[in-house]
Amino acid sequence: MKEIQTTAIVGMGALGLLYGNQIAAELGTSAVRFIADKDRIKKYREMNFTVNGERRSFPVEDCETAAPADFIIVAVKYNALPAALDTMKHCVGPDTTIISVMNGISSEQIIGERYGHEKVLYSIAQGMDAMKFGAALTYTKFGELRIGVRTPDQADRLKAMTDFLDRAKIAYVAEDDILHRLWGKFMLNVGVNQTCMAYETTYSGTLTPGEAHDTMVGAMREVIALAKAEHVNLTEQDLEDYIRLLETLSPDGMPSMRQDGISHRPSEVEMFAGTVGRMAKKHGLSTPVNDRLYERIKEMEAQYSLCL
Repeated sequence: MKEIQTTAIVGMGALGLLYGNQIAAELGTSAVRFIADKDRIKKYREMNFTVNGERRSFPVEDCETAAPADFIIVAVKYNALPAALDTMKHCVGPDTTIISVMNGISSEQIIGERYGHEKVLYSIAQGMDAMKFGAALTYTKFGELRIGVRTPDQADRLKAMTDFLDRAKIAYVAEDDILHRLWGKFMLNVGVNQTCMAYETTYSGTLTPGEAHDTMVGAMREVIALAKAEHVNLTEQDLEDYIRLLETLSPDGMPSMRQDGISHRPSEVEMFAGTVGRMAKKHGLSTPVNDRLYERIKEMEAQYSLCL
């Protein structure tokens, strides 16, 4: 694989801006561009983006005239993935490597079905406490990427990726068992994202003994049972490790799903409790905690239109 020089990012949410800002800071603005349709470009150009209070501007390119990129970061919400696949179509060349920093356990498969599984490296973004409201991104922890391959013939692609991350000074760990890590992050998100939204709380609220904490842990344990049914060996030790990870984040921070709730945007509940419920039925498992979270979050979303 050739050296990665150009990066295209789809999505100017918290993670899109986080990585775009870091790449631009270390490798220059010519190394990174955001890809969008004409309507989004107009919207973005009217926004004054800031990162930790400092004004930032980034190149935004029309998706219809975009050139192939060496590297694509898909940084959108679950509901926006189908549109993102269309947005990035001109950026995908024969040697393009793609990662998704989306939540969940299915985006890599979906992207691979469209553009070729050989182009997609599996990745998890974790340990950051990035929050974005409007055009303002704030964070105290940058976090890290966990990356890996599903097949040995992706080894050269992984080496090109780690060389790029080194140059961009983006922390990462290359995983031997990326599927285990993917499910571990899914377990964490199912617990903390949904609990923070349903209980309208922050990270500290989920770590304080009480109903919210018990709900978070209960939802995570249902994912452990589901993972085992899917032949992925998640354990209580994994749960404890992720709880410790939460303890390193800003106590006043909150995950993207809680930010969606505050902004009255559709959440990713279908990707979390919805996925857990559907997969559990296949294995004859019960998921009462996730079922309750699903109902509560759907009730909250139904109230959005009434608040206008």
